[in-house]
Amino acid sequence: MYTVAQLIGGVWGAGGEGGELVVHDPADGSPVTTVPVATADEVAKAVEAARGAAAEWAATAPAERAAALHRAADAVEAAADELAQATTAEMGKPLDDARGGVAAGIGTLRQYAELGPVRGGRTLHGAPSALDFMAPEPRGVVAAITPWNDPVAVSCGLLGAALVTGNVVLYKPSERTPATGWLLARALDQALPAGVLSLLTGGAEVGAALAGQDVDVVAHVGSTATGRAIAAAGARTGAKVLLENGGSDPLVVDAGVDPVWAAEQAALGCFANAGQICVAVERIYVHRDVAEDFVDALVERAEALSVGPGRDPGTQLGPLVDRRHRDHVHGQVTAAVAEGARVRTGGSVPDGPGAFYPATVVSDCRHEMVLVREETFGPVAPVVVVDSFSEGLRCAADSPYGLAATVLTGSMSHAHRAWRELPVGTVKVNAVFGGAPGGAAQPRRGSGQGFGYGPELLDEFSTVKAVHIEAPGGGHW
Repeated sequence: MYTVAQLIGGVWGAGGEGGELVVHDPADGSPVTTVPVATADEVAKAVEAARGAAAEWAATAPAERAAALHRAADAVEAAADELAQATTAEMGKPLDDARGGVAAGIGTLRQYAELGPVRGGRTLHGAPSALDFMAPEPRGVVAAITPWNDPVAVSCGLLGAALVTGNVVLYKPSERTPATGWLLARALDQALPAGVLSLLTGGAEVGAALAGQDVDVVAHVGSTATGRAIAAAGARTGAKVLLENGGSDPLVVDAGVDPVWAAEQAALGCFANAGQICVAVERIYVHRDVAEDFVDALVERAEALSVGPGRDPGTQLGPLVDRRHRDHVHGQVTAAVAEGARVRTGGSVPDGPGAFYPATVVSDCRHEMVLVREETFGPVAPVVVVDSFSEGLRCAADSPYGLAATVLTGSMSHAHRAWRELPVGTVKVNAVFGGAPGGAAQPRRGSGQGFGYGPELLDEFSTVKAVHIEAPGGGHW
């Protein structure tokens, strides 16, 4: 069992008068974590303490902040195995995947430690008697509210960028992965001055209380509904809001591609981490010419996956995060079947403990079905057959979300059409995952706002001041 403690104003074990939550292992239902729930008064005190620490950290030399972040990355690396095991225990991610998420988080911390000190403003060419320049400054107090599906990698991105730019951070991890957040905060706190990082724990009410406080930035990765509530809170308080929210990312399979290769890509996009990835493939538009062979190959891939608890070696498909989420996923599949779709494999709730759900392929889907249009966030591959690439592209673009999209095609002209026409933050051609390090995108529509990751995230956590210094009396310096 993990027993989580909060960190408020440099003091571990502070607060928690709001009661206690228990997190259960989604593989077998056993309790794994007890976590305190912060009260609204404790949240307010944490913000006040952070405000008191902000000026000193902002005045710290950028090179010193970067050195601290490097030491923090070292501490996270030393705790990497414990972090991965906690992630698997709390949300079911296969252990190898969890280790990959921790490694990605460490790499992100180091990336921002390198980028932070070399950022600068710019000099302006004004009057000969004056000096004009633009200088970046920290925004102040950042509230970071992070998700459960990749808790270390996502948290390291937000926390690293905020800290290296001179902000103090109030960190609220998901109530589904609080021990992972606690272990991460412990590692980071070893390298940071007291009060620069605080950890607040609890459920949605704690996140709402934090978003409603007098902070300068609220950065949130999670559901669209929560993101919209945070945006409304930001409108009231004046805080800048950074959001990466839900998505229903499409995969368009063009005519002429190898259907077996396309099915391999689709299976990776739909079933990795049990479909619980922000940029997972949530809907597939396949050209009629290759549809039959593609679906057969996708079914074969789904049925070949090794299913089991994430801690077991060789597991490719672990449980969903909890039974409530499994009910949501299965409800969408059941509704699609009632509207005429056909389950080709999976689609049933297994007997036994835990929150397992099989890799599921659903054919004969229509674009207007809820399973296709809304976020499922589970190991489900809904397939819509289209008669042309243009139709597939048009359906892919018709969505309330705008996070990412993938196109599989052998046509360069189709590839260029795709990245130009799809109204999403990221377009991938011939690979469902991947991309150069440091890539940054801005999600659209219900998927959020602001840059996520990359050097541009440093700018999101900074504000720019224009300075004009003129020689006295109109003379020269």
